[in-house]
Amino acid sequence: MDVSAEALQKAMTTIDKNLDKQVKKETISEQQKSATLQNITTYTNLKEAVATADLVVEAASENVDIKLNIFKELDQLCLPHTILASNTSSISLSKIAAVTKREDKVIGMHFMNPVPLMKLVEVINGKKTSKEVSDKIVEISKKLNKIPVVVNDFPGFIANRILMPMINEAIYSLHEGVSGVAEIDTIMKLGMAHPMGPLQLADFIGLDVCLSIINVLHEGFNNPKYAPCPLLVDMVKARKLGVKSGEGFYQYSAGNKELVVAKAFQ
Repeated sequence: MDVSAEALQKAMTTIDKNLDKQVKKETISEQQKSATLQNITTYTNLKEAVATADLVVEAASENVDIKLNIFKELDQLCLPHTILASNTSSISLSKIAAVTKREDKVIGMHFMNPVPLMKLVEVINGKKTSKEVSDKIVEISKKLNKIPVVVNDFPGFIANRILMPMINEAIYSLHEGVSGVAEIDTIMKLGMAHPMGPLQLADFIGLDVCLSIINVLHEGFNNPKYAPCPLLVDMVKARKLGVKSGEGFYQYSAGNKELVVAKAFQ
């Protein structure tokens, strides 16, 4: 479900292309692709979309006000037994649950990008999430051929509590002139066996999303070690957000798969 019909069409095109890749790799058949697409119904009306749902997974922008408003609405529109899950990567599930009258049925399902390929689902229990609901989400995640890992509700949970300070420190290292973009990423790829360097990964996540998560950590723990690097703040202000804007620490152009360091860092 999306408020924009155009966004829904774009999503369906992306799903179709992803399924085509799997058909070419012979991981699924043409029949399975067709059946998958037939299982998807799109909506622009939230009431219609959730009317009979047993589970709703919210995946809106990583903005606390947007998410709270969605969950208030979902609580009113959904059936009493419906589980409300959020794909949030950092926002408190207990805070989200508190705007509903079903706090025991609110939980986090943090899928990792790219979702079709990544196995992990970080299952986040809010303070009042019931064991029954938590167990159900673990079961559903396994049915989706994912590997669920259950964590408790703290700022950034586990994935981003560890990942974002590393990305932030990499940006500080660049900001302080310790080394360059390609050099920092190469050290982490070759020295730490990371498939992608932290600066390239930040570009793929979106620098605005990274900043939002780091701010959640900074505010949530009230600790200066989580303060966002000024360079990150400035890049977000300049709308240099990474892949989605065409430029971040690297430059991205259509059809060009070769990494090119952005001019500001050359």
